[in-house]
Order: sequence, then structure tokens, then C-alpha cells
Amino acid sequence: MIEFDWDALVRALPFLAQGMVLTLELTGLAMVGGIALGTVLAILRLSMPAPVPQIIAGYVNGLRAMPLILVIFWFYLLVPLFLGRPVGAFSSALIAFTMFEAAYYSEIIRAGIQGVPRGQLQAALASGMSYPQAMRYIVLPQAFRAMVPILLTQSIILFQDTSLVYVVGLRDFLTAANIVASRDQRPIEMYLFVAAVYLVLCASASFGVRILQRKSAR
Repeated sequence: MIEFDWDALVRALPFLAQGMVLTLELTGLAMVGGIALGTVLAILRLSMPAPVPQIIAGYVNGLRAMPLILVIFWFYLLVPLFLGRPVGAFSSALIAFTMFEAAYYSEIIRAGIQGVPRGQLQAALASGMSYPQAMRYIVLPQAFRAMVPILLTQSIILFQDTSLVYVVGLRDFLTAANIVASRDQRPIEMYLFVAAVYLVLCASASFGVRILQRKSAR
């Protein structure tokens, strides 16, 4: 630790901060998009006639069986082909993360919906509500209240997985640290700092999840 260069960290902080901004932005957008799409997929899988549930199940199981890095790489190549124009590395990565995480979120949300007593939905329908209204006002609020800790846990995993965007040339937090480590020949400082930041953020989020789980249990 005598040769630990603290000045190298200080000099690199603005550059690392830019990488962290991209990491947090990608995590937040993919989480919101993934939960929204996952909710739609879960509701359709539970309410639509065949073959819609089977198609959605195939989508969910297919993506969950693939390595995320492969999904990012393929979306980076395929999205411009489908749209007929380049969309940029960030947009391609965001679509890939949203589609991939939606497969996991949909299973969490589906389990949460099924955990709400069936009588709640039947009572809402009997009172004159339509199925979408019953899901929106009766079932989903109860389901999400119970699912919040699990959804946040999956979001922590998403935050960690954003480091894979280096395959499409994005400069996230870890990639920025890798660039500085190679440029300044200070890998120990950079990687220890990155590990400490990830540890603090993920541990803090996990502590918050445990608090929510205890409140939810009560």
C-alpha cells in the first residue's frame, strides 16, 4: 500500500464518473422498460388463449437460456438490420437489456399475480370492473407490493451485468476503469476502486431489499 497511487484515482475520477453515469442510465432505463414489458408478458400469458401463452413461454425460456453477452452482441447486429438504419451502441444495448430482463421480470410478476387470491379478481369482475381494470386497480397493486424486494434484487443483478456492454464499445464504469488502468499503468488502484464502488452500491441496495422484505412480511 506504500506504492498505492491515490493521485491516479483522483485524476481519473471525472472520467470514471462519466462511465458511472452511463451505467446508471442504462440500468435505470432497462429496469423500467423490462418491468413494463415483463408486466405485459405476464398478464398476456395468464389471460390470453392458446397459442399466445406458449409463444410467450418460448420467448421467456429461450432468452433465459442464452448468455447475456450473446444477447447484447446479437441485438447490436440485428436491430440495425430490422430497422434498416444504424441506431447506435447505446440504443442497441438498451433494447437488448430490456428484452432480456423482461424475460426474468415477467416470471417474477407472473408469480406475484398468481400469489394474489383468485377471489380478489373474481370479486372485482363481479362488481362490474373489466379485466384490465381489475388487474390495474386490484390485482397488480397487491402483487407489486409483495414483489418489490424480488424486483429490486433482479435490478441489482442488472446493474452488475451492465459491465458487459464493452462488447459493443460502450464506455461504462468498468470499461472506463480498464481504459485508465491501461493508460496510466495503475491496474491495482483502478480495479480495487471499482470493486469497492460495486461492493458499496450493491451491499447498500441489498440492505434496502432486506428491509423491504421484513416490512412486506409484516
